[in-house]
Amino acid sequence: MIRLRLTALGFMQFFVWGAWLITIGTYCFNAKGWTGAQFGAIFSTLALSSLFMPALTGIIADRWMNAERLYGILHILYGLILFAVPGVNDPDSLYYVIFAAMICYMPTISLSNSISFRILKDQNYDVVKAFPPIRVWGTIGFIVAMWVTNITGSKANANQFIIAGVAAIGLGLYSFTLPACKPQRSMAPNASLMDQLGFGAFRLLSNSRMALFFVFSMFLGGALQLTNMYGDSFLDDFKRFPEYADSIVVKYSTIILSISQISETLFILTIPFFLKRFGIKQVMLMSMLAWVLRFGLFAYGDPAGGLWMIILSCIVYGMAFDFFNISGSLFVETTADASIRSSAQGLFMMMTNGVGAYLGSKISGTIIDAYFTVGGEKEWSGIWLSFAGYSLVVAVLFALMFKSKNDKVETFSH
Repeated sequence: MIRLRLTALGFMQFFVWGAWLITIGTYCFNAKGWTGAQFGAIFSTLALSSLFMPALTGIIADRWMNAERLYGILHILYGLILFAVPGVNDPDSLYYVIFAAMICYMPTISLSNSISFRILKDQNYDVVKAFPPIRVWGTIGFIVAMWVTNITGSKANANQFIIAGVAAIGLGLYSFTLPACKPQRSMAPNASLMDQLGFGAFRLLSNSRMALFFVFSMFLGGALQLTNMYGDSFLDDFKRFPEYADSIVVKYSTIILSISQISETLFILTIPFFLKRFGIKQVMLMSMLAWVLRFGLFAYGDPAGGLWMIILSCIVYGMAFDFFNISGSLFVETTADASIRSSAQGLFMMMTNGVGAYLGSKISGTIIDAYFTVGGEKEWSGIWLSFAGYSLVVAVLFALMFKSKNDKVETFSH
């Protein structure tokens, strides 16, 4: 029963994001006609909020408040803020509305992981085996939300935010019914001020291997949101070409992109095997190389003869995203001390969806405007190839710098 309840939590966690995350680019570019820099700034609010909110809420959950209550409050606030989006008609105002929404939503991703890990452990489950099948339903929730947005004709209007807002408030209320996840408060009498304030997780950076892990988490974080930012707008933009205007790729761009999330559901289930067979370095390297393929295939794909490239790119996304995001979360969970695990998850979130994604959002928007926009039209092939080149450089540096040790089983079994 508890696994079913956590499955519902995971499903709704990503439903309330998937309803608009993939289609906000279509809304801003194709419906509103805003520039890459303006959209990049709006999308960067996901990253800005991740710079401080996951770490802050992790500290609160570790030290002062039940994690499930904090989680519920944040989702209710997130839902209420999204209701304001339909009344916003300029990019500067939308920036602040989305920023406020992201301050509430982004920390709930790491909090949902912490809540699931905590409840599973309290029920004597092995988290490495039990968590991936639960987490896969989060991706299914994301897929369902994308389909709802596309089928209801909401991908280019503000209704996508209303769908997410209603679901988020429902999720917030549901979370109050979960088993209590009380603060651990395991603190030695002579604890330092840093520990008392809950910043102990930052000591993980003193370990050179963990520090490198977080640095490359930041670099890869720069790539994590790029297809979320531009994917739907890219596919929808094929309507500019008469031969593609009535293609299924244009009509059902969001549903086509949902193949990426369907692929996620399959790759999530393989994570325990790959971690135990290959170890964290090889799994993360697979993720980085998969990002190169993801972007490279988009660069040459089209709705006709190149449709297979678009489909294959979406399939590769499952490995690219999961082998980094979920494996990294499990790596942090099994490496950090119990007293700082919520904080450590927040730190991981800060480096990936915070620093990395912020730089990726801002820099990509500026580069697209400067080098890949001609007469108001975007040169998508060049955009995707530049992203592929970046991912390849990160992969090569990671392979050379991140020292592997015998962590195929040991690191993930204690």
